[in-house]
Amino acid sequence: MKKIINTKNAPAPIGAYNQALLTGNTLYTSGQIAINPKTGELVLNDIKIETKQVMENIKAILTEANMTFNDVIKTTIFISNMNNFSEINEVYSNYFNDETAPARETVEVANLPKFVNVEISVIAVK
Repeated sequence: MKKIINTKNAPAPIGAYNQALLTGNTLYTSGQIAINPKTGELVLNDIKIETKQVMENIKAILTEANMTFNDVIKTTIFISNMNNFSEINEVYSNYFNDETAPARETVEVANLPKFVNVEISVIAVK
């Protein structure tokens, strides 16, 4: 059985999807971009600030599902420019312990929703 996870502390979906789905003890999040959930505005001033907003949106969804970044087992990162990888990774790394960090792939893509620079989704297991 699946349970829909949505929180007002992360951006509302902009299409026919939910922020996350919990099935059993596994949480699948939709890709998160840097929309400030309080203002609905994109946060695109700087790649580090943009990545932090994405991670905070993921954190809000994990919290709503009674999970933390310690429960994350897999992440997918889409970026529009591989030259931003080190700055994105620097911010991303602040949310995980190196010894228990999840599996991950990072893929450069031509475009992302709303032409943002980074989108991240996670899979977590409690």
